[in-house]
Amino acid sequence: MRYISEKIRKEVLQRAKKRCEYCLVLEVFLATTFHIEHIRSVKHGGSNDISNLAYACPHCNQNKGSDIATFVDDNSDEIIRLFNPRIDIWKEHFEHFEGQIIGISQIGTATSRLLDFNQIERMILRKELFYANLYP
Repeated sequence: MRYISEKIRKEVLQRAKKRCEYCLVLEVFLATTFHIEHIRSVKHGGSNDISNLAYACPHCNQNKGSDIATFVDDNSDEIIRLFNPRIDIWKEHFEHFEGQIIGISQIGTATSRLLDFNQIERMILRKELFYANLYP
C-alpha cells in the first residue's frame, strides 16, 4: 500500500463524519480503528487521491480487499461493480431494516454480498444502534 499523508487521512475522516462509508456504522461503536480504504485498489491502478479513498470499518475493508466487482448471480457470468461512495448515493443502492442492509440495485446486492453486511453479529449491532436512534 502507498503512504497516505496525515492531512489526507484527516480529510477522509472528516468527510465521512467518522462513519464507515459502506455499512454506515459510526467508528465509536466498534472497538477497532477504521481504515482509509482505496475504492479502486492500487493493484487495479487506483491512486491515493482523496477521490479514490473511503473511510471503512475493518469488517467492510477486509471483506472488500482489492476487489472492485463481483458476480451477483451464481448462474450468470455478469460482473457487477461495487458501490463507490464517491459517485454513488447510498439510499439508491441499499435499504436498512432492523439492522439488515438490503441491496436494492445490482450494485447494492453485489456490495452487500461481498462485504458480508448481514453477518449476524454485524446485524445485531446495527439493530441495537437503530433502536437507540444511533444508526444510520
